Amino acid sequence: MTVITFANVIMRYIFQSSLIWGLETTLVLFAWLVLIGMSYAVKINSHLGVDAIINILSPSLRRLLALFAGGICVIYAVLLLKGAWDYWAPFAGMQQTGGRWFPTGFIETRDRAFYTTEQIPMPGFLAWMGDAFNQGEAYDKLPRLVPYFALPLGVALLLFRLLQAMWHIWTGERQGLIVSHEVEDAIEDIRHLDRGN
Repeated sequence: MTVITFANVIMRYIFQSSLIWGLETTLVLFAWLVLIGMSYAVKINSHLGVDAIINILSPSLRRLLALFAGGICVIYAVLLLKGAWDYWAPFAGMQQTGGRWFPTGFIETRDRAFYTTEQIPMPGFLAWMGDAFNQGEAYDKLPRLVPYFALPLGVALLLFRLLQAMWHIWTGERQGLIVSHEVEDAIEDIRHLDRGN
């Protein structure tokens, strides 16, 4: 992403030309970065939060509150996953889910697998996608189902990591879903290591 942006800036200001697909590719890669990064942040416990009230509570109440918060996050992730699937599925020629809040089955939807990105060229190694998703017709640009797949994939990973975090809270391997004062302790540990103590 950085290399594409850097190359595009150099080409634009030095050669008065640019990569026509550079901006769109950067936007797609940034979306993938954010949507997959949110689940990674849950995995390594780096989402920020305010724990002023939580620190007043006893450890058992903190644990109970963390499990409750995790449950709320799981419900939210399920809702996000339904919405992400329903948005992405027509671009892959698949059916959306029925139900307003939670999936209740699949419903017939209009196929939008023929939609492509505006400027990103179709890589040769993805040529099979025309047969698989576009009724045998070759794509001239990258099909939108590829960049939009970041939505269901990122949210599914988030749901998995939230369930994993709740299990770690339940078993006592983890204290909560947010990082707060642990950062100060980690910084202090690093300072001691730098000093050689």
